[in-house]
Amino acid sequence: MRESVAAIDLGTNSTRLLVHDGEQTLERLMTITRLGQDVERTGRLADEAIERVLACLREYKEVMDHFGVTRVRAAATSAARDAANCDAFFDAVEQVVGARPELLTGLEEGRLSFRGATADLDPADGPFCVFDIGGGSTEFAFGTDEAEAAMSLDIGCVRLTEKYVEHDPPRPEELVACLSITEAHLDDVAREIPQTSHSRTFVGLAGTVSAAAAVEIGLEHYDRDQIHHFRLTREAAEDVYRTLVTESREDRVHNPGLEEARADVIVGGMCILVRIMRYFDIAELVVSESDILDGLVLSLLD
Repeated sequence: MRESVAAIDLGTNSTRLLVHDGEQTLERLMTITRLGQDVERTGRLADEAIERVLACLREYKEVMDHFGVTRVRAAATSAARDAANCDAFFDAVEQVVGARPELLTGLEEGRLSFRGATADLDPADGPFCVFDIGGGSTEFAFGTDEAEAAMSLDIGCVRLTEKYVEHDPPRPEELVACLSITEAHLDDVAREIPQTSHSRTFVGLAGTVSAAAAVEIGLEHYDRDQIHHFRLTREAAEDVYRTLVTESREDRVHNPGLEEARADVIVGGMCILVRIMRYFDIAELVVSESDILDGLVLSLLD
């Protein structure tokens, strides 16, 4: 009987689970829990945000028990890195799932995302630039067989939306602020990882990128097979951007492919996505539904 392992990603915007037996995925779940609620403002994880995550993890624990999971690797990212009460949160998570979360650095997060995203890509299509637009941070990683360089930026869909978007629909000056802040961070990428401009294939990860693809396709219901390795053109991304950022949340939720729970933070995320594509002159990117979770599972199966 094959051993079942699990990875848990305690992200700023969502909590996710992947269960794998070494040959196939047994379960993959995602719940928007908004752990990063108000962390930018308060420097702490909100009590209600912690409880949302713990409630989700109790359900995930039942799934892991069902599949007889023997080893778990849980990882926390941007919101936990920024929170003063991170240790207390980790204590509570450990009680629920039986494994203490690891507080990943941005560099570790980038490398794990790269490994997960490129595992099922043809190395001949490299070198790759993988970027992961999270809730509180965005990671970049460059390489072919493995990440040769990686870095983390303090921009994400939740962070930018909470900090700069005060109106619904957002005002032009709020969008300009999100785009300008993103550009300043991308200057750091160009300086620290100059190889990025020589990437043969750009790969986009996480909810914002998947949502952009889903809206472009017009998916009524999430379908991993249709989104995974979908090729999103800059023209299409710009079109989705213009649609989503000019609508009120009430109107935005009616776009097929956009989850209602993501509708309030998609503005910040889309600003990051289109600015990346403009900055690096990306005509087309590969959307990957394999990411840090897959990288965590692969590390358990090594």
